[in-house]
Amino acid sequence: MIASDTLNVTHEDARAIDDCWNRIGIHGDKSCPLLEEHIHCRNCAVYSAAATRLLDRYALQQDERDPVAAVVETDLKTRSLLMFRLGEEWLGLATRSLVEVAPMQAIHSLPHQRSRALLGVANVRGALVACLSLVELLDLDGNAAPAAGARIMPRMLIIAADGGPVVVPVDEVDGIHAIDERILDAASQSGTQASAKFTRGVLQLRGRSLRWLNEEQLLSAVTRSLT
Repeated sequence: MIASDTLNVTHEDARAIDDCWNRIGIHGDKSCPLLEEHIHCRNCAVYSAAATRLLDRYALQQDERDPVAAVVETDLKTRSLLMFRLGEEWLGLATRSLVEVAPMQAIHSLPHQRSRALLGVANVRGALVACLSLVELLDLDGNAAPAAGARIMPRMLIIAADGGPVVVPVDEVDGIHAIDERILDAASQSGTQASAKFTRGVLQLRGRSLRWLNEEQLLSAVTRSLT
């Protein structure tokens, strides 16, 4: 898909969305009947869904490959990983553990938090959901210099843990990638990251070193942090 097609698709999505927040919401005449309940449009499901649709649509179009390159063997087995960044490190998580990628929300701390990894709670479409720090769970460097760029947008991953979903803030989401199982099976188990917490292996993807997370071990640690 050429760049103009990508922009056209994204523009069509924008035109199809009713930007009520600019007409009757916090940036308009404030006549929306839901405003009293939500206080601010960013707390409304309409606003959240619209933002997610636009951002995810754009990301998908950016990642779309040349049609010729899309021809693959019918018996090729792949696994889908979500590629995201924390600090300077890129990580991959199996999409079967993922509920959705959401816009960043305010995190509200709790008076008596049970673990260092528990950041507090976040409002996800009107529901309070526990928010955890993957930096803490994975023993990453919390002081690593963040990448700079106008198009970099922090997001929240909603993951399926025992007892209900939890959200984890991340610095950047690259997208979902279908990876040949043979590549994953051959992922290096040597090097500095191979013995890191909750790690299946390390592989090269899109010119980056990707730490492939062990979702079972990670979700188990998430559950322990909440109990």
